[in-house]
Amino acid sequence: MKLTHDRNRMRRITEARDFGKVAVLYGGVSTEREVSLVSGAAVLSGLKRRGIDAHGVDPRDVPLASLVEQRFDRVWIALHGPGGEDGTVQGALEVLGLPYTGSGVLGSALGMDKLRTKRLAQALGVMTAESFVLRNVGDCPLALERLGLPLIVKPATQGSSVGMSKVTRAEDLVAAYRAAAAVDDVVFAEKWITGGEYTVAVLHRRVLPAIRIETANAFYDYEAKYKRNDTKYHCPAGLSAQAEAHMASLALAAFDAVGAEGWGRADFMADHTGRPLLLEINTVPGMTDHSLVPMAAKAAGIDFDELCWQVLETSFVREPVEVAR
Repeated sequence: MKLTHDRNRMRRITEARDFGKVAVLYGGVSTEREVSLVSGAAVLSGLKRRGIDAHGVDPRDVPLASLVEQRFDRVWIALHGPGGEDGTVQGALEVLGLPYTGSGVLGSALGMDKLRTKRLAQALGVMTAESFVLRNVGDCPLALERLGLPLIVKPATQGSSVGMSKVTRAEDLVAAYRAAAAVDDVVFAEKWITGGEYTVAVLHRRVLPAIRIETANAFYDYEAKYKRNDTKYHCPAGLSAQAEAHMASLALAAFDAVGAEGWGRADFMADHTGRPLLLEINTVPGMTDHSLVPMAAKAAGIDFDELCWQVLETSFVREPVEVAR
């Protein structure tokens, strides 16, 4: 078996049985395992409530090849971070001939890499914050010279703000670099942006209402995303219709820059002039009770179970075909 891919083949499904037997992949082995377990459990429940024959599968414990042996028809990917969101599991499913949700191998791999996403988005006219790659501790003084303070240090291929640090004092930069380098081989510093933080969800090429985020933390970090109850989410985001439309167009352009498709999220910070600067895209966003795509979908009149259904529909752009021998 192999998969054929046609973005124009996406089907809208009306009967649960037409999805066949569905595996919800969750858990895995990345630093975002715990978040993935919560996302996957929520998705699994949502699909089952809609009558879909869905089953949870943790690839940490079950070989992916067993999905073929168990006669699964398609896969809802709820894996976050490396090993699930970076093209590796997508590639394995391609080899197995199993249709899956969301972006393909290339879009997933590029979308997971914040640094390459920035570079590709900039080539299409989507502005991002000024940045500097930190190859080792010796690069820290030059980063300070180029970017000034404050700045933020990021690992290139981690999600959920894992390994990220805001730096306000020069003497703290080396520690921030080491914290990021402990979880990723590629680390970069980015000029700190003072302004509103926004996220824009995309579903079936439809851009959902923007959300403005307010956190009491230094930035929207792991704690603010998943543990604090005082993080505020504003939807409507308080933007003018023109500003919201502009941000929506930037989100689609960022998706197109890396070849992302199906569903996902683009995150922005507004600078002091109100200009939105792309932070990153997420090709497998969270689906927890604190997650942003379900909030945006709800604002657009799409409840959680329907959102899970519509994401599963994105798997129909890929269809298995027999390989001639």
